[in-house]
Amino acid sequence: MSQSLTNRTPKPKYDVVLIGGGIMSATLATLLHEFDPNLEIAIFERLGRFAKESTAAWNNAGTGHSAFCELNYTPEKPDGTIDISKAESIAEQFEISKQFWSYLITKGYIQRPKDFINSCPHMSLVFGEKDAEYLKKRHQKMSESVLFKGMEFSTDHGKLQEWIPLIMRKRNASEVMAATKMDLGTDVNFGTLTRKMGRHLLEDSNVEVFLYHEVKDIDPKEDGTWEMKVKDRIHNHKQEVEADFVFIGAGGYALPLLDSSDIKESEGYGGFPVSGEWLVSHNQELVEKHQAKVYTQATVDAPPMSVPHLDLRIIDGEKALLFGPFAGFSTKFLKEGSYLDLPESVNTKNIRSLFGAWWHNIPLTKYLIQQVAMTKAQRIQHLREFIKDAKEEDWELKVAGQRVQIIKKDEKNGGKLEFGTEVVVNKKGTIASLLGASPGASTAVYAMLNVLEKCFPEKLHGEWKDKLMEMIPSYGQKLADNPELTEKMRNYTKEKLELEY
Repeated sequence: MSQSLTNRTPKPKYDVVLIGGGIMSATLATLLHEFDPNLEIAIFERLGRFAKESTAAWNNAGTGHSAFCELNYTPEKPDGTIDISKAESIAEQFEISKQFWSYLITKGYIQRPKDFINSCPHMSLVFGEKDAEYLKKRHQKMSESVLFKGMEFSTDHGKLQEWIPLIMRKRNASEVMAATKMDLGTDVNFGTLTRKMGRHLLEDSNVEVFLYHEVKDIDPKEDGTWEMKVKDRIHNHKQEVEADFVFIGAGGYALPLLDSSDIKESEGYGGFPVSGEWLVSHNQELVEKHQAKVYTQATVDAPPMSVPHLDLRIIDGEKALLFGPFAGFSTKFLKEGSYLDLPESVNTKNIRSLFGAWWHNIPLTKYLIQQVAMTKAQRIQHLREFIKDAKEEDWELKVAGQRVQIIKKDEKNGGKLEFGTEVVVNKKGTIASLLGASPGASTAVYAMLNVLEKCFPEKLHGEWKDKLMEMIPSYGQKLADNPELTEKMRNYTKEKLELEY
């Protein structure tokens, strides 16, 4: 690490301060710098490297979330029809991410796309007559949308043997199984992508990056700006830094920072930390027999983020298999956080929300307790629902990232647990925060454009418009309504990102 990153002192005032060195802050900093290279921007990251928490490769599943395989995005309505509106929305958001990354490649800001994105088929797999019927209806409905064109469906064991030979080993020929397959799927190393963007910002822009610097508090000033207490964790030095606009992209720590800002919009928010563990195999003989990401249905009372899946991962050029996630629990809000994070987050403004969410999610609490108590042998038993002859010695346990599920105020129940990604912005548009988990990193570009739309609307649709259209050619248009544009954009990003579907 260069001296300049550890010995510099932040200026007393910036136009923009971004808190956190994950994919959200890196994306927003890159967007803002492209729109206005004269903006004085600072990024404060409490650890010694970009992307060490939720964005790190092994701290998430690396699924380029396009709603190709995630069954919780396509619920069955009471009348038996399948609602694909959320799936279409998430698919469009990932297309926006691909366009932005393609722009970065075109400009030479980042190189070698295979370092961070690779083609990997996305599959849904279900067992039994009832779920097979649901998957068939889902396939029929999704096939009507241009965004899911090319999705295949099969219940034939011979076809499934071609698609997922490792899962089909030792299967009973009479077992009812159904799967869909989408070759446009991707595996993404968000950590590598973030560090590539971070390197560009460090070397080719005037964005200032401060590692080992932690923002401890955010206070509003009378003139509408923000004052932050920033701690240099290497030299144990504290100083105050002002900014006109603040973005909190600090993962699990976004919640307490947002609360410290005292904006009305943060009232009632609470956080419930959930950690996870994966079973990981580097046995290349197994890897060769499983070249896809395969998602199935969540078990009863499990949160959507706990949908079991068996995935191909490609990290630093090496292929591995990942199975899980198994839920864990820690009172930390970040992997490298404090055990006091959860108790210290409770206050008079959110205690009703927290209690209400807990009371109405007691089955979830039981589920988490059961998951935490599981031995490795019990986890292997779950894996054997996918791989009949899985051997314990081929798999190791790896701790995933720490997530903080949002708890929101709810008039009826006091509070409710939210499982998506949410942007919170104050009325003046001078502070914004990203809360929540999946689909998270996949939709980072959409989320950060959402921040800009709420906080800089005149500029985004005025002087920044041409640059915006250069970066995101489909901006403002709905791909689901435009087959020609969808094909054009997908061909463009396929070429730029060197995808092989």
